[in-house]
Amino acid sequence: MKVAAYAAPSATEDLAPYDIDRRDVGENDVLIDIEYCGVCHSDIHTARNDWHGTQYPIVPGHEIIGRVLEVGKGVSEFKEGQLVGVGCMVDSCRHCHSCEEGLEQYCEEGLVATYNSEDPISGGITQGGYSDKIVVDKDFVLSVSEKLDTKAVAPLLCAGITTYSPLRQWNVKKGDKVGVIGLGGLGHMGVKLAKAMGAEVVMITTSPDKGKDAKRLGADEVLISKDEEAMKQHANSFDFLLNTVPVPHDVNPYVNLLKRDKTMVIVGAIAPLPDIHGGGLIMKRKRIAGSLIGGIKETQEMLDFCAEHNIVSDIEMIDIQNINDAYERVIKSDVKYRFVIDMKSLTQ
Repeated sequence: MKVAAYAAPSATEDLAPYDIDRRDVGENDVLIDIEYCGVCHSDIHTARNDWHGTQYPIVPGHEIIGRVLEVGKGVSEFKEGQLVGVGCMVDSCRHCHSCEEGLEQYCEEGLVATYNSEDPISGGITQGGYSDKIVVDKDFVLSVSEKLDTKAVAPLLCAGITTYSPLRQWNVKKGDKVGVIGLGGLGHMGVKLAKAMGAEVVMITTSPDKGKDAKRLGADEVLISKDEEAMKQHANSFDFLLNTVPVPHDVNPYVNLLKRDKTMVIVGAIAPLPDIHGGGLIMKRKRIAGSLIGGIKETQEMLDFCAEHNIVSDIEMIDIQNINDAYERVIKSDVKYRFVIDMKSLTQ
C-alpha cells in the first residue's frame, strides 16, 4: 500500500514529502495508523549520514504512537482501535541467545531497526515513523496505556527505554545515590525514572542554568561538574552514574564520583571517548559500561512503569512541515526536551 511520509533524499538535502510502499498485512502483522512520532537525535545522524551507511531516500522515526487499524489472522494480542507503540526495532532473528533471553536489541545476527535496516520481509530497507501508517510484526508492537498524555508517550519508546534499561540492569533501588550526567532528551528521562525508583537523584551538568529545571523534573540536588570543589565533595559517593552526554568527552572526573565497585553506564556517546585513566578504575574496582535501548519485554515493562507513576517526556509539538527547523534546533539543544511530530499534519 502507498503511504505518505517525509524522507531525506540525501545527506545534504532537507526532508521532504515522499510516498513509500508498506507491505500488505500478513498473518502476524499489525497495521498502525500513526498519530505521533518523536524526533530522536539518531534520526538526524541517520538522515545526514553521520554514522555512514544510510540508504536513501530514508524515512526516519522510531518513537511511534498510533492506533491499530487492522491485524493479521494470527494476531490475538491486539485489536482494532487499540493504542500501541513501536520503538527502535521491528524484527530480529528470534533464535540467538540474546533473542531467546528477550534481549532482541543485542541480536547476534543484527536487529532489524525501524528504519535503514535491510527489510527481511519486503526487501529494500525499513522506513520509519515519519509516515502515515506502518505495518509491524505483532512481537514488536507494544501496548500503551490510555492514562497518559499520548503525544508525550512517544519519546518513551527510545529515550525512555534507553534510560530505564540500565537503571534496572544495575538494580537501582530506593535510597541509592544516582547521578544523571547531562540534561537533554535522555537525561531528563533519567531523572524522572530514577526518582520514581526511589533514588536520591543528582543532576550533573556543566550548565548552572539547567539547575532549576533539573529540580522541577525531580532532581534532589544539582552538581556543576566544572566546580572542582563541589566535585571533590561528591567524590566516591555515587552508587550509579547514568551518562547521557551525546558527544565525546572526558569521563575521568565522573569516574572519581563513584563508590568502590560501582558503575557508570554510557548511553549517549556512540563515539570514541578520550583517554580513560586506568588508575581511576583499578584503585577502587570501578566500571564503565554501555547499554543499548532495551528488549521488547523490558520496553513493555517500562511503559507500564511509566503509566503507574504518571511519567511522560517533556515535549514540544511540531507539524511535519517544520521538521527541518526542528533538526537544527535539536543540534543547538534548543528544545525542552523532545520534539514530537503531530502526524495528522502529514495529510492535512
